[in-house]
Amino acid sequence: MPGGTARPEGTTRPEGTTRARRAGGSAWSMGGMIFAAALLLMSGIWEILLGIAAIVRGSFFVKAPNYLYNVDVTAWGWVHLALGVLMALTGFSLFSGATWARAVGIGFAVLSAIANFFFLPYYPIWSIVIIGLDVFVIWALATARRIDDPTTW
Repeated sequence: MPGGTARPEGTTRPEGTTRARRAGGSAWSMGGMIFAAALLLMSGIWEILLGIAAIVRGSFFVKAPNYLYNVDVTAWGWVHLALGVLMALTGFSLFSGATWARAVGIGFAVLSAIANFFFLPYYPIWSIVIIGLDVFVIWALATARRIDDPTTW
């Protein structure tokens, strides 16, 4: 090959195409992780506000009829409040680049989706939106690569 390194016979890709494709995928992956960190932080703050509302004024939430699971609004308010604080702290830690925060963020997103599933009869649209955001956070944190990972180059 003139001016370049030898490639195995039969390859037709120009030099750097694979590297550019991997770098582009890594950029999308890192962007998704940063977006997931922001969503985890915002979702945590929303969970805190929901928890405070459920604790202070549980009568605000009206239960849908014929729902299989019967949960106490005040008890779930405390669950949402604690989970929200932990999610917000984890989202903030993701911005600082803490490696442990990815696994913990996935765990808290799973717990948030479960908690909002049980909260469906009280605030259905809100719960469905939060579950959808949690699913995206799980996907983004699970698929993101570290920026210093040599396999992304």
